[in-house]
Amino acid sequence: MNDRKREYWEKAVGFHGHECGGLAIGFQAARYAIELLELTFSQDEQVVCISENDACGVDAIQAVLGCSVGKGNLLFHMTGKQAFSFYNRKTGKGVRLYLKARTPGGLSREEACRFYLERPLKELFAVSEPRLKVPERARLFRSVACAKCGEITAENRVRVENGEFFCLDCLEGYDRFSV
Repeated sequence: MNDRKREYWEKAVGFHGHECGGLAIGFQAARYAIELLELTFSQDEQVVCISENDACGVDAIQAVLGCSVGKGNLLFHMTGKQAFSFYNRKTGKGVRLYLKARTPGGLSREEACRFYLERPLKELFAVSEPRLKVPERARLFRSVACAKCGEITAENRVRVENGEFFCLDCLEGYDRFSV
């Protein structure tokens, strides 16, 4: 492993807490996205990732590329697949990486990790156009108090009933077909 790759890997492991095959998948996806889209660490929302899973690899993407839920440039489109779509807002380019190489059964955590880290990127991932368009930048919404519990909630996450705002926890369901 060259020095730059080792530095990135150690950063991902430090963030995640341990080495594992799942972290290696996300790490390799982030490296491949850097190569394909000419990415650098995202200080704001220059780089966007839509992950199709919420597994260990997402931590590597956060550590290596700077994508995070809080910044609004890490989103989830849960399909349960080891697939990640990356976007470079500066160039307008995007790519979807789908893990095609799988470890043989019965490997230890260390062996699975090594399997993914030692494979050429082209062997690990199928590359295609993203299935989803690049999401808009994160918006800021006004905060409003729930009429029932009083807790402050983002305006885009409340419902209005009889002119009052209700958070989703306090909203009483309405279904005319329930028995």
